Amino acid sequence: MGTAQAFITDRQAQLAALCQRHHARSLHVFGSATRADFRPADSDLDFLVDFDDALQPAAYSQAFFALKQGLEQLFNRPVDLLTPDALRNPFLRRRIETEQVPLYGA
Repeated sequence: MGTAQAFITDRQAQLAALCQRHHARSLHVFGSATRADFRPADSDLDFLVDFDDALQPAAYSQAFFALKQGLEQLFNRPVDLLTPDALRNPFLRRRIETEQVPLYGA
C-alpha cells in the first residue's frame, strides 16, 4: 500500500469493529490509497466491501450506508464504497482486482 498504509493501519481495531458491526465479511482498499499518488491531505478513500449473504435487502441497505458513514467518520474524508455486484465494468473490475489490499476478513 502506498503512503496510506500507516494512515489506515493505525485505525485497524476501529476498522475491524465497524466491519463486524455492519456485517461485512471482507473489506479491501483500492485506488490512490494503494499507490504512491495518495495525498493524505485531500485524497478520498476507495473501498470494496462484501457483506454477509444472509442480510435481507433492507438490512443490506442499512449496513451499506452505515458502514460508508462510519468509514467517512473514522478517516475524516469522503469514501467511495463499492460491492462486488456493482463492478459491472470489466476494466474497473480488473483494475480493482490488481490494486486491492485486504483490510478485514477473507
